[in-house]
Amino acid sequence: MANPPDTHPDEAADEECGTGTSFEDLADLLSAGDRTGPVIYAPHGNINTGSVHGDQRILNEHAAHHEDPHLHVRSGPIPPAELADAQSGFAEPDWFTGALASPGARLFFLTGRPGTGRRTAAVNLLLRLLPRRSRPDSTLWAVDGGTDLSSWRPRRGAAGGYLLDDRQAPRPLRLSTVHHLRQSLDSADAYLVIVVPDSPELVRGLEHELHVSPLRHRPPVPEAVFATRFAAAVPDPNERDRLLGGLAPGLLDSLLVPELVPAEVAELATAVATSAGEPPTLGSLRERLDLLADSEAPRIVAELRANPHALAFLLAVCVFEGLDYRVVQEQAERLLGIVDGAPRTVPKNRGDGSPQLCTDPGFVLAWPWEELLHIVRAERMPPEIRTGPPRPRTPEPVRFTRHRQAQAVLRHVWREYSDLAAALTTWLEHVPDTAELTAAAGRALGLAAGCGVGSRTFRRIGALAASGRGADRAIAAHALSAAANDPALTEQVDSFLNQLSRSHDPRLRVTLAHVCGTSFGRSRPDRAMELLLRAAHGPGGEPSLLVQRAVRPSVVSLFTSGSQPTVVRHLASWLRQSEADAESALRLFPHLLADPLTEASWFHHEILAEGECMEPIVELIRRSLEHDGVFDLTCRHLVRWCRPAPTGRRSGAVEILFRELARHPGRGTRRLATVLAPDSDLLPADRRSEPGTTRGT
Repeated sequence: MANPPDTHPDEAADEECGTGTSFEDLADLLSAGDRTGPVIYAPHGNINTGSVHGDQRILNEHAAHHEDPHLHVRSGPIPPAELADAQSGFAEPDWFTGALASPGARLFFLTGRPGTGRRTAAVNLLLRLLPRRSRPDSTLWAVDGGTDLSSWRPRRGAAGGYLLDDRQAPRPLRLSTVHHLRQSLDSADAYLVIVVPDSPELVRGLEHELHVSPLRHRPPVPEAVFATRFAAAVPDPNERDRLLGGLAPGLLDSLLVPELVPAEVAELATAVATSAGEPPTLGSLRERLDLLADSEAPRIVAELRANPHALAFLLAVCVFEGLDYRVVQEQAERLLGIVDGAPRTVPKNRGDGSPQLCTDPGFVLAWPWEELLHIVRAERMPPEIRTGPPRPRTPEPVRFTRHRQAQAVLRHVWREYSDLAAALTTWLEHVPDTAELTAAAGRALGLAAGCGVGSRTFRRIGALAASGRGADRAIAAHALSAAANDPALTEQVDSFLNQLSRSHDPRLRVTLAHVCGTSFGRSRPDRAMELLLRAAHGPGGEPSLLVQRAVRPSVVSLFTSGSQPTVVRHLASWLRQSEADAESALRLFPHLLADPLTEASWFHHEILAEGECMEPIVELIRRSLEHDGVFDLTCRHLVRWCRPAPTGRRSGAVEILFRELARHPGRGTRRLATVLAPDSDLLPADRRSEPGTTRGT
């Protein structure tokens, strides 16, 4: 991790001054009043101001260091070390195959964001394009960015490929210059790749004025980059398997998020390759990735302070990252309206006399969409097909190009711009009532609780938790869940949730139930079930239909998220407590039986293996069948369990379940047998001849 925190290896050399002495040090030297004689400022130089006798040998040790492949030359032969480094573990981006197949193409323009491996991709493209014949070691040359391309000509035989990679925009090109370049390259049997800055305006100029279509570089997915880099670092597949097997389950997947750029993935591959299976190395890498985003946040905000449109768009991306770009744009407009006090929507008639609000085009036309994305360092991802509620859709999500940039910017804004906190809180509290928007707004509020505005934020969260509006309670639930992830707030959040679970106000207990269904509950299932039991019937034991409706999906969520044993054990223990607790357990349990009893289901595995939860399962089913209020629902699920699989083979778990129920038959078990009797094929073989299993019994 030798590069500066916010610098990619491809651009690291541009950021280093290489002197090791600051201008402040130089000023101290020049201002030393008691010095006499000359002051010599020559970093890394060898100066002799005395008499010289005999042979002298001068060695510049700074230049004698081994060649650093990250110090890219900008003019002249590209050193073999850089070529080897570029080829090691290179993962081809999507555009690579098409560029190689371009018939007769000699000149390529490549654009993409800094840090995404543009130069590495350009070097590999040139190496792959070179004719298959003998070449000198230095087959590629770098062309200085200040070169006048209208008079530049490649020398035949000197190099097969040329790379012009400069951070500044190249000197203005004309159509005649492009024509000249193509002819010269063709005559010299060579190729030229020009890496242009990631500027939408510059790219549009190339397309419209020069009639060229730049290759738009997007790095491969992090998994592909990791696989190639890791294979290059650890050639032995058995050793790779050993190192990967030493990682904590799910750790690598949690680190390989889509926002990682190749430089960060390369660091991860190197860390795993050199970790010898020691997790602390990877833990420090996770911290480094967070530091990269934290160091970038103040710079991003400072650049946009004088641009309200871009600043509003930045904050909208921070809160609603991953949602469709139209949602992000709408929320940016709404934030602008809150800050400047002017409505961002105008009334419009539908034609039938009823009013309709339509978007004010002022914000939309103020900045081109691509430029807004570029300014805030985000991008619009390819469409994703999503089939979940409320309906199938194909959103185009907006994401930052750097991992965890959204949280870093929001933390910076909450801490440093407290005067903006009131406007942001108002903005977040009034998002439309949809699950994805309330979840995003709640997470942003929860982040604020630990960023210097904690007491004020907790008061607002408490007010939202007691609101009669369902969206407000959902926002409060997600805010509390997010705040609980801050170690400094864990105790405060837990105390607050205790108060909610014991409240006489059912709306507060509904909010508590929602919290238990979020990541807070999924990461603390035992704690969540304890809170849900208290919330289910309140401190006075009074039932509330509103609370019961909120508790049910949270319990189902905990069950389906992998905490099945915890949920079943708690429900079974409720049966042995008060009558109100038993009633809550029996009202909730049948909703866990919805999935068919296939070999993939948890119930099938637990009953067939006669595991530790089989006895609680049988007891809960028996008691549910005895309960008139939930018999029909329980019976309906059990009938579906009894149906044979498509192969005609009945689940062995059904036989075991009925055997256990038959040991202590009760009224509910006999009612179930009566329901199954008309279709005796549904009954297990050992139950068909039992008394009470015929129609009318």
